[in-house]
Amino acid sequence: MKEEYEFPLEDYMSRERFERMKRFSQDKTTPCLILDLDVVREKYEELRRNMPYAKVYYAVKANPNDEVVALLRDLGSCFDVATRFELDQLLRLGVTPDRMSFGNTIKKERDIAYFYEKGVRLYTTDSFEDVDKIARAAPESKVFFRILTEGLGADWPLSRKFGSHPEMTRNLILHARDLGLEPYGISFHVGSQQRDIGQWSTALGNVGNIYSWAEDQGVKLRMINMGGGFPAMYTDPTNPIEHYAGDIRSFLTNNFGDELPEIIIEPGRSMTGDCGMIVTEIVNIAKKSTHDLYHWVFFDIGKFGGLIETLDEAIKYPIYFEKSGPTLDIILAGPTCDSMDILYEKTPYEMPAGTKIGERAYILTTGAYTSSYSSIYFNGFPPLATYVMK
Repeated sequence: MKEEYEFPLEDYMSRERFERMKRFSQDKTTPCLILDLDVVREKYEELRRNMPYAKVYYAVKANPNDEVVALLRDLGSCFDVATRFELDQLLRLGVTPDRMSFGNTIKKERDIAYFYEKGVRLYTTDSFEDVDKIARAAPESKVFFRILTEGLGADWPLSRKFGSHPEMTRNLILHARDLGLEPYGISFHVGSQQRDIGQWSTALGNVGNIYSWAEDQGVKLRMINMGGGFPAMYTDPTNPIEHYAGDIRSFLTNNFGDELPEIIIEPGRSMTGDCGMIVTEIVNIAKKSTHDLYHWVFFDIGKFGGLIETLDEAIKYPIYFEKSGPTLDIILAGPTCDSMDILYEKTPYEMPAGTKIGERAYILTTGAYTSSYSSIYFNGFPPLATYVMK
């Protein structure tokens, strides 16, 4: 056993906010996700205050809860839409198509046609085949071209699945123009939970080069989509949004002067991550051998219930146990009969030694990429229940 258990709760939320969320969850069956919309509002206003020159296109996939989307609609946000199903949701909630972009580079032609029929005129692309589909299904629309980035410094880096090399991007711009589309801008994503602010400098330098080349070809690009990447409050510290915003503004000025093109950002994690708390029950506490140095702690939620971003222990959630006293070193795992359903085995976590089976624990900063990632009835477990705190 180690020293007294200490958890820096107020690094993540006020004690008052935690107690309100805890009280609200008392009559809820675990596991469940509790959302505080006041935090979403604060995060939106913080971004607008620090980056007033940028249009916010909320990445719906991060947390598609109707009440989250409706709040952001009322605050004036636009929306990054990945599928026709998200499009239908936004239309049902009264979001007009001029506030949407079809932000997925992987899309069926019939889905492009569906977006076009509903009035969406802004599409992302990264391949010749996709440009062809857009030209046929959404003629004369605006297209922006996603370039490859390394994603270095991100907790959840993006792979080569998205984007094209800048040289190919140049050819795509000309191809789109020749097919009657409007080459509108360039996009990139530096990786989710990006801690290295310098990654925006590298990406914007590449964008600036493409802009200059396009102008030489008689193509006037008008927009830069900087994607997401801004952080939420997990266990590893990050810079405040003010630092990101200040440096990114400098990078933009260095490459484009004071007269900026239209700037779009697509926050998801930074908008909703901090608003959520998962309440979980401890199903079992056990050792694997008599002299094992670690106790295994099994929650009633795991990778398949909404915590898939613990894959490779990439996202490290703050986990709060309420008891005090000496601590135990623990390995955290989920409840399913899949052997990969282990949350943290290499990352150090600890728990008060007096914690009992059947008690609750609180997983903080879980408002993004949890409910939208939860499985449908693996082992019979239902999707993660979500409640908005009133």
